[in-house]
Amino acid sequence: MFRVHTVLYDGVEPQDFIGPLGPLQVADGVELKYVCVDGPKTVPTAAGFEIAVRQPWSPDDADLVLVPGGGYGPESPVDREVRRGVIAQALAAARRPGLVLGAVCTGTLLLGDIVVGRPCTSFELAKDDLKARGASVIDSRVVDDGDLVTAGGVTSGLDLGLWLVERFFGVETALLAQQVLAYERRGPVWLGGRDSAQLVG
Repeated sequence: MFRVHTVLYDGVEPQDFIGPLGPLQVADGVELKYVCVDGPKTVPTAAGFEIAVRQPWSPDDADLVLVPGGGYGPESPVDREVRRGVIAQALAAARRPGLVLGAVCTGTLLLGDIVVGRPCTSFELAKDDLKARGASVIDSRVVDDGDLVTAGGVTSGLDLGLWLVERFFGVETALLAQQVLAYERRGPVWLGGRDSAQLVG
């Protein structure tokens, strides 16, 4: 079982978390859960609907933790959560060998010190902010740095999901997901480690 936990918070952008989950649910043996670092609650989204999160915060039970964005700029949901710092602290405490952290759009800003010195990407207007936080910003829709995988603006969450399916379940399953979603991944994925990098298409 491949366990995916998606972190929700007040004002989260639905397309940021629905995008990656679409491809992932095509693969066999994937368990999807919504979680909040504050525990079970009802989460109001940016689109006006609410999601009842019933699962406890349990990153030890996850193989992949996804962090979606929630707007950008002063008083945005992401800005509020950055200042609160609770998500970043919870994710830092959750890190362990075998756990992959993923973020979509401005969700990368919620990773706190995890991005320092790491290749990653975010929403176009947030890249300077991300760079100021010590990240090595890469101009790619998806950036895979091993245990940290990030995606750019909103629709790139689909590309992130397709890449994660290819990485963990193989090319054939990723192609199947593309057929099911009637969507083809856009552009190459930046793939590398600390000393080398390559683009895979």
